[in-house]
Amino acid sequence: MHRIRIHGGRVIDPAQKLDTVIDVCIADKQVVALGNAPEFIADEVINAADLVVCPGLVDLRVALREPGQEHKGDIASETAAAAAGGVTTVCVPPDTMPIIDTPAVAELIKVRADQADQAWVLTLGALTRGLAGEQISAMGALKNAGCVGVSNGLRPINNTLILRRAMEYAANFGLTVVLHPQDYWLGGGGCAHEGMIADQLGLPGIPVAAETVAVARALLLAEQDGVRVHFTLLSAGRSVEMIAAAQARGLSVTADVAIHQLHLTEVDIADFNAQCHVLPPLRSIADRELLRAGCASGVISAICSDHQPHESDAKLAPFSETEPGISGVETLLSLGLSLVQEKILDLPVLIERLTWGPAQILGQSTGTLRVGTRADVCIFDPEQLWTVDAARFRSRGHNTPFHGRKLRGRVVRTIFAGKTVFQI
Repeated sequence: MHRIRIHGGRVIDPAQKLDTVIDVCIADKQVVALGNAPEFIADEVINAADLVVCPGLVDLRVALREPGQEHKGDIASETAAAAAGGVTTVCVPPDTMPIIDTPAVAELIKVRADQADQAWVLTLGALTRGLAGEQISAMGALKNAGCVGVSNGLRPINNTLILRRAMEYAANFGLTVVLHPQDYWLGGGGCAHEGMIADQLGLPGIPVAAETVAVARALLLAEQDGVRVHFTLLSAGRSVEMIAAAQARGLSVTADVAIHQLHLTEVDIADFNAQCHVLPPLRSIADRELLRAGCASGVISAICSDHQPHESDAKLAPFSETEPGISGVETLLSLGLSLVQEKILDLPVLIERLTWGPAQILGQSTGTLRVGTRADVCIFDPEQLWTVDAARFRSRGHNTPFHGRKLRGRVVRTIFAGKTVFQI
């Protein structure tokens, strides 16, 4: 049993409203003490002076690509990337190949994750069979196999009655319904925000209404049936306003945003930069500012990476033909710290959006350093300058629009279940 004392660091744990210099003591894969604890004899003492110690990050959307797309990445490579980013818990969407609509696929992912032993991997089961939007999935069996929620991923459910029944069925099993809000008929075929930039480039647009119409539909169903709904990957400022109003009325709805939506806008695709091809698309500066405000206010209670690794060829075609997505888990924290430097968020709020906030959405006990919880810890230097070098990513996907950008703040050590899984 390796016993670790993390000494002298600024410990920030929003779940305990803790922000102070204090020791963290780890033994038998758990946090066993906070504070001086003179009776605790450590095998290793980590000097964390001038560093921040926080719970391991919880990322609500990480595509591990296994099973089915191992040429883009696999569970071992992408959980190693997560560890490098300070992330110790990842949530996998259901659109693997095969789809997570049977216990066997969920159990396979768990076995492979246990073998890699670098992060805790949670799965979302399919809301409908095969994500086809036609038949409700076997949610009870998926929950028994460890799925922490259900989602239809990026696939549409055109029949509103099927969506309603699926949401009600999920509520019966206590499963959170995770919705990617996009009206397929309004947004289908588009690849960029419908606006001046897309018009200038001749790219098919996706209007804001493609998201807001889907948000409105889901909110009305949630209000009628009392279902717990989480909106993932918001891109539109109007969506934030609608969700804020729903929360004020007492609806059990939450939301997250991808970190790149808090930095980039439609302007960044002006030179046909395929690294900025994402879904939902990068939207206007006004949308970005409202998303930032939603994070600050708590309407948006989680920030995720939306990590989607791709092979290099996936970004080499003309913009509209490239595959959307960014390899983002390794830059999640550092980009978040940029928001602190810009005074958009203060540091404890950022840490909450990356730890306790997402853990609460999924109903998990991770994302905290409470005594007795699994010892998942991120230690970072908030002042260290570094330059993003995609070639040095642990992820198999090197697709990032942030290559070459200088960032302040970097993970120096990640501990998962009491074991160091990353260290500079």
